[in-house]
Order: sequence, then structure tokens, then C-alpha cells
Amino acid sequence: MSQNKKKTAEKILIVEDSPTQAQQLQYTLEHYGYEVSVASNGRIAIEMMPIFKPALVISDVNMPEMDGYGLSQSIKEDEGLRNIPIILVTTMSDPHDVIRGLECGADNFVLKPYDEDYLISRVRYALANQELHDSNNASIGVEIFFNGHRHFITADRLQILNLLLSTYDAAIQRNKELNRNHEKLQTLNAELDNANKELESFSYSVSHDLRAPLRHIDGFLGLLEKNAAHLLDAKGQGYLKTIAESAKKMGCLIDDLLAFSRMSRVEMMRKEMDVALLVKETIRALDPEIQGRKINWHIASLPLIQADLAMMRQVFTNLLINATKYTRTREIAEIEIGVQNTAKEIIFFVRDNGVGFDMQYIDKLFGVFQRLHRAEDFEGTGIGLANVRRIIARHGGRTWAEGKLDQGAAFYFSLPKHRRS
Repeated sequence: MSQNKKKTAEKILIVEDSPTQAQQLQYTLEHYGYEVSVASNGRIAIEMMPIFKPALVISDVNMPEMDGYGLSQSIKEDEGLRNIPIILVTTMSDPHDVIRGLECGADNFVLKPYDEDYLISRVRYALANQELHDSNNASIGVEIFFNGHRHFITADRLQILNLLLSTYDAAIQRNKELNRNHEKLQTLNAELDNANKELESFSYSVSHDLRAPLRHIDGFLGLLEKNAAHLLDAKGQGYLKTIAESAKKMGCLIDDLLAFSRMSRVEMMRKEMDVALLVKETIRALDPEIQGRKINWHIASLPLIQADLAMMRQVFTNLLINATKYTRTREIAEIEIGVQNTAKEIIFFVRDNGVGFDMQYIDKLFGVFQRLHRAEDFEGTGIGLANVRRIIARHGGRTWAEGKLDQGAAFYFSLPKHRRS
């Protein structure tokens, strides 16, 4: 019974400039039967020590006027206070914290954010070892060279042992926390991967199932035009034309959506390829669509790269179709295909003098079904750039764009440099 009374009478001084954290810590310690008082900084704590006479001090490191290191040093330099154990509460982001703790006389570290049970175990450990300071108070002097600086540490053996043990214990706690977070991250990644697969499967199924009714619409529309178009007036024939155009647009949407969904599942076949040859082939394939237009092509000397040929053909096709489409209003279109070399990546770009876009909508540019221009002005499904981003991401690269309204646009993508075997 007397031991319980003695335990509940043990006093702890909290030194913390954050009222919220101080209140939380006070509540925890009082819940375990300790008598607690609070000081908002080291200077006030020193003034309170002779009056409150704590058995233990728990101090934050970063505080105004006098920090935790200064407080520890002041306590250890006072003959009447030096045997009071000190626990420093810190993030301990730098090994130098341990050296400073030894220099100033701290006994223990507790890492933020701390677990309640762990904190109480440190408190009990420090209080249980308090009496040993009197019987094992032989001080030793150690000179060490750390991080480019000399440090001379004078401390008793128990204080050094306690501090090193608490540092080791804190490292174990942090390692456990990292392992828990790693396991959570793996679980979340698996869940995300499953969700992506389900979404892609759903997109594929929806797109595939939409083909059947679309074929019916197209088929019966053809029969109607063949057998009954002569019975319709100009307005009715206009309706048929609108239906035919809408069905064709929907077919394009389905095709693009299927291609987008398939792009994340198809196996990549990396091999050496000539970008210059690929660009020439892509431009040649666009000839039927740009007949009669005056386009000045500015093509830089393009390198060999390691990439999936089919995917990169899709990238350049989408980007060059965009460039030719949005320069349609120009009497003379200027389209540049260039490259920039950095230490870690190769950056390709397609720049044009077309209608451009407003940079405030840049976040929408690479989204699925996202369009920055009216369908009446420029045709398209809004999937091309999303497909470009997905392909480049699978290659480990980045995609971005720059533009100004009516002053053209530039689309960039990067590919990381790989060492050739």
C-alpha cells in the first residue's frame, strides 16, 4: 500500500510550448497516477524546479527562449538537480541529435509521434533507474569526431547507456512503424491494381457490348437510305444524315475506348527503333487527310531509342494528327518535331502554330473524353492524348504541354535513358 502511495506521489514536469500537446501528455500521465505540472519553455521550467521538485522532466526539444538541450544542460550543471532524469521528446531526424543529447546530459529520447504505451514504458524505466545515479555516478570523458566536428562528452556511465538504449529502442520502434506502413502500402497497391483491372475489364465489356446495337443502327440506317430515302423530304434526309454521322462518331468513340483499355494490358516489346523513320512513316500515313494543305514540316535529327514500336507509332500518330487538325485554320501550318537531351532522359516534342489552348485548363488536357475545343470546330473523341500519357507512363516517362490561345501549342514526352546491354 505504501508503495502505491509513493508511486502516485511521483512528480513529472512537462516542458512543452504547444498547449495542445502539453494537455494531451498531461492527461496521459495523470491517467497513470502521476502528479503533473507544465512549463511552456525551458526558462520557466528552471524557475519551477525548486518549488515543484519533480522526479522526472519530459521536455520538447524545439522551444522558444530555451530549448530542450539548453534545459538539460542547465539541470545537469545544478548540483541539486543533476540526478533528475530527463526525457527529450523529438523527431530525432538527424543522428547529431544523439550527440547533442549526450553533450547536454539527456537520459532518454521519445520519438514523435509516440505511442502511449511506449511513452509510459520510457517514463517507468527512467524513474526506476533514478536511484542508480547516486551509486553509479562515475563520470567519464570521451572525445569523438562526428560529422566534421569534435565533441567532448562528460557523462556518467548509466546516462550514456540509457541514452544509447533509448536511441536503439527508438530506431526499433521507427523500423516497426515503417514495416507496418510498407505492409499497408502493399495492400493498398494490390487493391488499386485489382480496381484498375476491374475498371479496364468493365470498359472493355461495355465498349464491346455497345458494338452490337450500333451495328443494328448502322445496318437498318443503310436499308432505310436505300429503300425509303426517296420518300423523304430534304428535312427527313437531313435527319438520316445526322443519325449516320452520330453512329459513325459513336463507332470512333468505342474504337478509341477499346484501344485505351487494351493499352494497359498489352505486353510491351522493347527494341531499338529509329524515331526519324517512324515520324516519316506517320506523316506519309496522314497524306490522304492533308491533301491540298500547305504544311511546313520542321524535323530535327531524331535518335534511336529503346521502346515498343507499336506503342510509339500510336504516340506520334496521335500527336501529329492533333498538330494537323488544330492548324487547319492556318494558311500555312508550321509543325516542328524536335528532341532535347538531358542526363537522365530524352525529351521529344511536337510544336505547331495552331489555335493553341488556355493553360488554365492544362489539367484536363490529358484526361479521357476531355476536350478544350468544340466538336463543331474540331472533330475528335478526347481519348488520343490520354492514350499518349498512358503509353509514355508505361515506358517510365512523363507527358506535359504548353500553349497559348491562338498562338500554337507544344506537346512534350520524355523517355528515360537506359544503358544498352
